[in-house]
Amino acid sequence: MFFLFFLVLNIFAQDKGKVVPFKKIIIDIEEQHGVNFNYTEDNIEGLVLNPPKKSFSLEQKLEYLEKRTHLSFENIGNKFINIYKKDTISEMICGYVLSSIDKKPLENANISLNNKSHFTTDSEGYFEFNKENKNTFVISHVGFASKRITAGNTKTKDCIQILLEPEITELHEIKTNAILASGISKNTDGSLEIKPKKFGILPGLIEPDALQTMQQIPGVNSLDESVSSINVRGGTHDQNLFLWNGIRMFQTGHFFGLISVFNPNLGHTISIYKNGSSAFYGESVSSVVAISSTPEKAEKNSFSAGINMINADVYGKYNLSKKSYIEISARKSITDFVETPTYKEYFNKVFQNTTITDFSQNQNLNYKSDKKFGFYDATVKFAQKIGLKDQITLDLITIKDNLEVTKSAASYNINKSQTNVLRQQNYGANLLWKRNWNKFNTTKINVYNSSYELLADQKSIYENQTVIQENTVNNNGVNLENNHILNSKFSFSDGYQFNEIGITNLEQVTNPDFYRKVKDVLRTHALIVEGKYNDTISRVYFKGGMRLNYIEKFKKYIAEPRIQLGYGLNKSVTLELLGELKSQNSQQIIDLQKDYFGIEKRRWIVSNNGTIPIQRSRQLSLNLFYQKNNWLLDIENFYKKVTGITTSSQGFQNQLEFVRTTGDYEIWGTEMLIQKKINHFLTWLSYTYNENNYHFTNYEYPRFPNNFELTHTLSWAAIYEKNNFKIALGTKWTSGRPKTSPDLSQIDLSDPVLVYNKPNNSNLNMFSQVNLSSTYKWETESGIQYKIGISILNILNRRNEISEYYRINSLTNSIEEVDTFSLQRTPNLSFRISF
Repeated sequence: MFFLFFLVLNIFAQDKGKVVPFKKIIIDIEEQHGVNFNYTEDNIEGLVLNPPKKSFSLEQKLEYLEKRTHLSFENIGNKFINIYKKDTISEMICGYVLSSIDKKPLENANISLNNKSHFTTDSEGYFEFNKENKNTFVISHVGFASKRITAGNTKTKDCIQILLEPEITELHEIKTNAILASGISKNTDGSLEIKPKKFGILPGLIEPDALQTMQQIPGVNSLDESVSSINVRGGTHDQNLFLWNGIRMFQTGHFFGLISVFNPNLGHTISIYKNGSSAFYGESVSSVVAISSTPEKAEKNSFSAGINMINADVYGKYNLSKKSYIEISARKSITDFVETPTYKEYFNKVFQNTTITDFSQNQNLNYKSDKKFGFYDATVKFAQKIGLKDQITLDLITIKDNLEVTKSAASYNINKSQTNVLRQQNYGANLLWKRNWNKFNTTKINVYNSSYELLADQKSIYENQTVIQENTVNNNGVNLENNHILNSKFSFSDGYQFNEIGITNLEQVTNPDFYRKVKDVLRTHALIVEGKYNDTISRVYFKGGMRLNYIEKFKKYIAEPRIQLGYGLNKSVTLELLGELKSQNSQQIIDLQKDYFGIEKRRWIVSNNGTIPIQRSRQLSLNLFYQKNNWLLDIENFYKKVTGITTSSQGFQNQLEFVRTTGDYEIWGTEMLIQKKINHFLTWLSYTYNENNYHFTNYEYPRFPNNFELTHTLSWAAIYEKNNFKIALGTKWTSGRPKTSPDLSQIDLSDPVLVYNKPNNSNLNMFSQVNLSSTYKWETESGIQYKIGISILNILNRRNEISEYYRINSLTNSIEEVDTFSLQRTPNLSFRISF
């Protein structure tokens, strides 16, 4: 397969009629005719053209080259050939190609001459060539109507300015470039794309946080307001694939889920797939969130720094040369220096009903605690272009959260104190090599590593007991991807992926002594092929792919087809059909609710193809997308089923908490978004309905509602943006999540033992929250930009219950109801400077 791949590339690369570097042409002539060329690099730098036929004689080839370049050739005895610039150069035609909409330059616009020569515009939209009598040329660019220009009708003293009109028949023009907020668009493949640098504003957000923004999308929720518990169409958080520059991230939240670990001032493109993801994405049975911090085009040097009531950050990009740059970002909590009102609200939300706020089972003991919490993240990117065809990019990321709790107590006039530690961290590295063989064939190879650790060191004062728990993940992989453009409508990609994941779980207890360490490793190979057809005239878009996984340990093959089909009924209405089959070999489970202080109690494990099955999903959705006169309507109907789930992965806190069995969940529903833009004002309303049920065939209740079912979700927002001022007000309402109530008729209150009704037999009260945010930006004459922002979550200070469970209180010998609540009114301020 390796040699076939290079054979295919060679075939494509040898297509007739393709321009090649001038240096390669003269090297070929030297080898064929036994001559040597003498020249200076400056004379031929950047020169490309169609090579002469191999059947030509040496003199015919030199004549061919002289006619098509500004060079002269001196043949000395058919052994040495000197290359000079012509003494008299013909008049030049030069110009700039711009978009007629915003007058911005169009890079890589194609210039085609009558003599079949081809070249492209640079980053400024500039081009030039030798003028010939009545020489006409055609300018074309993807997304714009082609334009024919006659050079004889132009004034050659000054460079001409050419404006290209947008091609209104292209399918991607049907998508919106402002869905929910500016900077968020919907692609023809059904995915949503976020451009943080173009991001507007959303209620409660003053920064383009990828995972917070994601929760505004219909079908995406977090039942406990955590970016570490994002549920997409009924799935658990670990069923989502989170990628940062090709690195799989196993930790996604700071402050144990209230803040995204991805610096919102860094990402250049964030792609979110709820369904119909590319066959190049594996290891997930739910959504895909792919974050790329690589810019689409060259950017200038920049620096920015900001601070809010939780953290401070810096960002810098410096161009080392025309072909290389380095980009660095760092962010750290400010809790080491000050405890702001925002921090206090976050702390109360995260640590409620955990061992951090409820140390003692004996309430008569005088416990005191001193808590110290902090987090940081940092990234480094280095990119280097090598020649005209190659580029190497290195990405590094480090994330860490650290909590230290010092407990002290006095008993019988003896003071005792001990420090407990909870640490969570993720490191990642990715090395990418990309080569453009020609404008039709590209290869990308990347090697990556992701390492995750969750460590808890917990000590009990009076029992003189130490409990150490550790969960580590080491993920390595190699990806090979080839992209081939066959013509203007059809392209295809093929590739190979190798993935190795090793997960270790450690538990060590003293008094009594106990030690357990389990390590599992899985290696997976995947072959991928994917084809894309895009006909902008008939408004048909089709992308189909197949991923074939082979799991070494189980000697098991799993085929995963993917499909994306879009058809434009007219310029305003598009139908989309998305479907996929996916699988996943790793998941998060909960052994005991009190593990890891009861805060980040989930631990990663890998499948054993038995009691812990490989999770597999199938999903199909039919979507209607309408956009006209600043109105937008998006309706998605979907069906999804995930098999191979375990009860320990679903976070049960009822009679199923200690039951170990496997099953599936099945969900179907409708997601709707309606949006209207009027000048500087944008408003939208979204509604989601779904029915989500578990199926555990070996349990006495084989079918009951899913823990993550939200039958009804309604969101509304009103956004105003004018010049540098932005403000957004919005509300979110959901029906209550399922809960399980105790069966009081079967409980002896004198000696209570918990007996439950059917799982998830009732629901919590509805959730309702109103949020506000606003930003203002201004710029000085020296080009320095300042931005200030304010947000208020839960303006009405509503006390929303987000979970409820029951336990036996040993002190009162009674059944106790334990409730967990959402954030109370939480303000936040931010300030940022950029230049």
